[in-house]
Amino acid sequence: MDAMPQQNQEQPASTLPPQGATSLPPPPASVRTTLRRAAVGAMAGAVLVAGAVIAVPDGSDEAAPPLPGPVARAETAAAAGSPASLSDLTALIGDRQKWVETHPSDAPSWAVLGTAYAEWGRRSADAAYFTRAEQALQRSLAAQPGERGNTAAWVGLGALANARHDYLAAKKWGETVRARSPRTWTAYPVLIDAYNGLGEYAAAAKATEKFASLRKGAPALARTAQMYRNQGWREDALATAQEAADRASAPAEKAAALHRLGDLAAERGEPAEALAQYDAALRTDPGHLASRAGRARALVALGRTDEAQTDYRTVTAKLPRPEYVLELGELYESLELDGDARTQYEKLRTLLAQAKAAGVDESLTEARFEADHGDPEAAVELMRTEWASQRRSAEIADTLAWSLHRAGQSEEAMQYADQAVETGVRDASYAYHLGAIEAALGQDGPARGHLEEALRTNPDFSPLAAPLAQEALDSLGDPDAGGPADMRPPPETEPTPSASAPVKPEPTPDPTPESGAGQKPEPTPSAAPSPRAAKPSASASA
Repeated sequence: MDAMPQQNQEQPASTLPPQGATSLPPPPASVRTTLRRAAVGAMAGAVLVAGAVIAVPDGSDEAAPPLPGPVARAETAAAAGSPASLSDLTALIGDRQKWVETHPSDAPSWAVLGTAYAEWGRRSADAAYFTRAEQALQRSLAAQPGERGNTAAWVGLGALANARHDYLAAKKWGETVRARSPRTWTAYPVLIDAYNGLGEYAAAAKATEKFASLRKGAPALARTAQMYRNQGWREDALATAQEAADRASAPAEKAAALHRLGDLAAERGEPAEALAQYDAALRTDPGHLASRAGRARALVALGRTDEAQTDYRTVTAKLPRPEYVLELGELYESLELDGDARTQYEKLRTLLAQAKAAGVDESLTEARFEADHGDPEAAVELMRTEWASQRRSAEIADTLAWSLHRAGQSEEAMQYADQAVETGVRDASYAYHLGAIEAALGQDGPARGHLEEALRTNPDFSPLAAPLAQEALDSLGDPDAGGPADMRPPPETEPTPSASAPVKPEPTPDPTPESGAGQKPEPTPSAAPSPRAAKPSASASA
């Protein structure tokens, strides 16, 4: 078999056993054995959780059981729904590769290997592993079809589809497993990611609640925190994410939880707090490169751009995700390092082409790049295709709106910008985009409100866009004192008595307790101002 994966190194092609393995009968309903080489047909990590909690009896002279090795730790993490460390994941892949080499009809082990390949590809940004994952999962289904009990392979295909951003396919696999076995908890993380990717937030919330009812602990808390974040419930998201971090035990799980706290702090416009959380994640797991990227963003917001560049260069060399390369290019552009920015944008185009060839949908990042640095019309076409394919998340709506605006179609952009903001996600860039579009349409009042909201939510949300948001707000100026002119009440004038109408004297109040002596007269309500149409103004674009 091929060598165990090493991050950021070129991998040889996977040497899979020949096709056509003999089908096995379905396993019994409850399998209670380990995934070691002598255990054919075991479910991944099914009993390793129990093995991890065996304690030495008090007062016993027996030696303590050996600590679990990397393969056992990876299987335990999988069984708990938690991320394994990359080193443990590497060990698991190597173990399963060797096992299926001599046991080519072991459907569950092929499913474990395929799912591990998909996870490795996702976390290393190496799309070559997605091809290996698909091959292994198809081998699993050839040995034992999903209809005969091999739902683990279906779940693996769902996870693979999510990693490729094919959320419709992931939804199909997850719902297929749920329909056959509603209490199979592994289907719900697949469904949650698929529903969020499609913008089906109500369905994602229901799947999250079901997952939390089936699987307690840090993984369920992490998913619940994400649900609250998507609904705009910041305080609930923070409290739940903090509880997930407190309850996380393994280093990889703890680092992921701390990273989530950093992301929430960054969205709130608290870069110092975000930096502290990302640093804590990196102390827990120095290889957690997503936290290195988050640290770079926080450093940019704090004005420490030299340190940010160092972190970004580290991340893009070891984890070349297109969004990280775009962020570094925009940082260079904000610092007027135009040559370095062009280099990153060229690298980005190469990565996008490679992703497309590997079947990974990176159209969201591509459209964001084209809208601001390339061809806005191409960005519009990309996002229209995504929208037509039922991918209608807040991210897609926002990017489609901004692409339309940049292509000179601000009136059509409004409906999508509104939808992005109305999902509940409190993202400063969404408010900025909506405000800029409103300003271009002459809707100064709403534009001012949304631009202020963006800068209030996170004044440093982007090294390029945040200064543009401030410029757009300044260009609108302050609102007129007392409100717009056509909403002010008419000026008060002294009444002029007419010759034909005698002036009636003011009645004299009766100074008796019964007549309400000493009481203030009730105020007379004034008429409510009438609304006005939007005032036309010069177009604003960022």
